[in-house]
Amino acid sequence: MVQLHVKRGEESQFLFCTTTGAALDAIIQQVTDIYNGRLKVDRICSEMEELAQHGVTLPPNMQGLTDEQIEELKLRDEWGEKCIPCGGAEFKKDEIGRRNGHAPNEKMKQVLKKTIEEAKSLISKKQVQANVCLTLDMVTEALDQLRGAVTIVYPMGLPPHDPIRMEFENQEDLSGTQASLQVIAEEEVQLWWAAKELQRGKKLQEYVGRNEKTKIVVKIQKRGQGAPGREPVISPEEQKQMMLHYHRRQEELKKLEEADDDTHLNSDWSDRQALKRQFQGLTNIKWGPR
Repeated sequence: MVQLHVKRGEESQFLFCTTTGAALDAIIQQVTDIYNGRLKVDRICSEMEELAQHGVTLPPNMQGLTDEQIEELKLRDEWGEKCIPCGGAEFKKDEIGRRNGHAPNEKMKQVLKKTIEEAKSLISKKQVQANVCLTLDMVTEALDQLRGAVTIVYPMGLPPHDPIRMEFENQEDLSGTQASLQVIAEEEVQLWWAAKELQRGKKLQEYVGRNEKTKIVVKIQKRGQGAPGREPVISPEEQKQMMLHYHRRQEELKKLEEADDDTHLNSDWSDRQALKRQFQGLTNIKWGPR
């Protein structure tokens, strides 16, 4: 299997396994689905952490308002009254006024936190170091785990305006957010290798040959951004090791230079003629009156 190390800029994303005979159209689609799927998992995990701390989101017309303003405008959170966490809620006010403050109890909170950790580890960038290739099934599994945990804690479901529910239903609105800059639509994706764009309509073997044990670094990029920077000749880790070796060598040379000091030759114990003078009675001679 050919192993593609997918990067965005200089940052590692995941490993993807394919064959040299695979069509680049299929590879680009699968890589894009995994890339965007990982981003979706990260967004849901971030929202679920807030869900565990402060409960479900308020309706858009109530978010950011103080209690006095809500009372003055006679606004009511009907969904908050329906979406009660399993085992009851514990009030923990959301200081930014985005969630209703009715958080799950400690037991249900741990269910959410544990599932978040498991889902993150499944699609983590550390899988690159472990040499584990990511698949769309693994991303789907992470999403199913998160969906299951939310269903356990909130059996009545989440409000339709809650970002977590909107993510699960693929109705999320990312316009105007930082997350929208990270997501790349499949038709806008480009894969680059060795300063060459992997063109759609071709096969991977037209670029890398027929060796199925090939490992290459490809960079995912949005169309129109130009060619990404080339990979450095040596990795940051190799550069770090080289600098460390250079520093150690300098220290060794410094110690050798200090060991070359010959001032000890002026000491009495290093005088080769001392014994001879002692036998001849020439030691402790002073010129002048005593």
